Amino acid sequence: MIRIGDVIEKVRQNHPQADLDLLRRAYFFSALHHRGQTRASGEPYLIHPLEVANILAELRLDEVSVATGLLHDVVEDTLVDLDTIRQYFGEEVAHLVDGVTKIAQISHASREERQAENVRKMLLAMVDDVRVVLVKLADRLHNMRTLHYLPPEKRQRIAQETLDIYAPIAHRLGMGRLRGELEDLAFKHLHPEDYNALAEQLEQRRPEHEAFLNRVKARIEEKLTEAEIPFVRVEGRVKRLYSIWKKLKRQRADLDQVYDLVAARIITPGNEIRHCYAALGVIHNTWRPIPGRIKDWIATPRDNLYQSLHTSVIGDEGQPFEVQIRTEEMHRIAEEGVAAHWKYKEGRRGAHEDDQAFQWLRSLIEWTQEVKDSRDFLESLKLDLYPKDVYAFTPKGKVIQLPRGATPVDFAYAIHSEVGHTCTGARINGRMVPLRTQIQNGDVVEIITSPNAHPSRDWLTFVVTSRARSRIRHWVAEQQRAESIEIGRKLLEKEASRFQLSIKKLLADADGEFKRVANEYGYGRVEDLLAAIGYGKLVPRNVLAKYLGPEKFAELEERKESKLKTSVREGVQAVKRLMRMGDDAIAVRGVDDLLITRARCCNPIYGEEIVGYITRGKGVVVHARHCRNVQQLMANPERIVEVEWAGRAESAVYPVKLVAITENRTGMLAGITSAISDIKTSIRDARATVSPDNRFVYYSIKKQESNIWLGSFD
Repeated sequence: MIRIGDVIEKVRQNHPQADLDLLRRAYFFSALHHRGQTRASGEPYLIHPLEVANILAELRLDEVSVATGLLHDVVEDTLVDLDTIRQYFGEEVAHLVDGVTKIAQISHASREERQAENVRKMLLAMVDDVRVVLVKLADRLHNMRTLHYLPPEKRQRIAQETLDIYAPIAHRLGMGRLRGELEDLAFKHLHPEDYNALAEQLEQRRPEHEAFLNRVKARIEEKLTEAEIPFVRVEGRVKRLYSIWKKLKRQRADLDQVYDLVAARIITPGNEIRHCYAALGVIHNTWRPIPGRIKDWIATPRDNLYQSLHTSVIGDEGQPFEVQIRTEEMHRIAEEGVAAHWKYKEGRRGAHEDDQAFQWLRSLIEWTQEVKDSRDFLESLKLDLYPKDVYAFTPKGKVIQLPRGATPVDFAYAIHSEVGHTCTGARINGRMVPLRTQIQNGDVVEIITSPNAHPSRDWLTFVVTSRARSRIRHWVAEQQRAESIEIGRKLLEKEASRFQLSIKKLLADADGEFKRVANEYGYGRVEDLLAAIGYGKLVPRNVLAKYLGPEKFAELEERKESKLKTSVREGVQAVKRLMRMGDDAIAVRGVDDLLITRARCCNPIYGEEIVGYITRGKGVVVHARHCRNVQQLMANPERIVEVEWAGRAESAVYPVKLVAITENRTGMLAGITSAISDIKTSIRDARATVSPDNRFVYYSIKKQESNIWLGSFD
């Protein structure tokens, strides 16, 4: 177990002028208030803040950061409040502790919304002081190291969150070593079978890899010495498990086809770039380089400031391997990232204009403050955290960094929102291309604009940057809102005519009684109320009932209510019969007699998480929560309604599409059809496709439980 003396000694070595008394006081304070608490492992809780502080000390952070590591859970898990922290340890420590403390009271009910708001809070605190996220990453790393003590469901949830959010944040901060450990630990708990199988394969090859790397390192040292190129050391490494697994999945290859499975790394002294390129020449003179596998991250650093030369070569025995070449300073930044270059001694702790490492953070926070929906926020955040590896140029030579798969529309919004809004076409390398064309490294992209042009909702199907996605959604939402306000006004006018009311007089009272009605429905303005009517969320008749009051409305209600309910119900049922639409197995919470249909793109079945979307003409269309089209619908969250499975759905019959991927061996199709026959159901359609390498077969099977169909397949 780590001791506080060890942590203090590490801080003293890295920061001789540090206030070590602050660390001692923080330790005793944490020990006092965590007394009696234990972790899931049964160990005293104090071990966790000690380990977090040790990780921060190993990152060579200052005493304030390490003290925050010791205190990071006292506000969240004990009766201590922030004012007490501020009184005992000062404003700086209190600010960092507040940044990593989860929000205690959130009105939202879902776990995803709580997660989103806590991440949003952390990012906003990170703008002012990036040490907030470094403490959070150290906290998450130790939690991942001890994750095996938690129940399986909780392990899966925390590991997935780590892989989606915290590992990418570590990558964007350039912290390669911490990111790699987070990814491997998450991989271990999310895919234990794949992890164990891959670890076993690598362990079997370990003696072979070690012997090979020792020979390569000796050869490199010999050649560099002969060429009189200075070097600090030559290292060898085997690629991390999660990185290997991702590459195998993406390329559908086996372990022998991974060129960078093993790699040698040359570290040259100081920050002399010329030695790196000289060493590259020596490597290419010694072994044959693999075409297309040379990457110069020194001339064009990644947006997290990573710099290095990468090349893949063929060894003397025909085995491919990678060589990485970088200076000592580049290596330190590659391992520690933002933790490698502090400016605290100058009193500068946040993201400043001249800090290239924080450019992505400034743009991230810009759209973070605009996105209100929690699920949309998390999805956009995951997209924006992925590495940006495509470098394109404007016609004037300005470099634009974009994610892989970016299109000219992403490029246009990266230049300016107005350029994106008025984009009508694009030229790549002088040739006209469709807007969904993916940009490649080195492309020169010219955006064609028109003042009368506007964004298309279809763009959401292919843009990949969070900036473009949020701008398009905002524009679409504004346009649809204007349309919905007008529709709501007309619907309200039609209903008001039945009460001999003038819509003009009604809306002229927008600051009086009618605004009171809007407030009762939870809307701040009358326009919001009209938009809700236009979207179909509110019934005009009910709105007028609130406006008129129960006594005045009751007179007309007595005469028309019975007839109206009957006609509405009959009308809805008639439409269902006529259009063969509707689904009695699904209900909108709190509302009866609405036309409900299942989306044909995903055809949700009982038990799946579902979401309803109000359409014009088809009523409420229900999608599975995981459907790829749901994200596009989030462009207009006002039209999303809560839906649920009715009790009678359990005995209903559903069509199901199954996709099975199997080995390509004799009798496999017969086995699948036999298994379907055993569960007393029939097959509507079945197709088999052999993979290009002839190793796998993809079966697409449409089956039904009986002759009664509730839907159909596309």
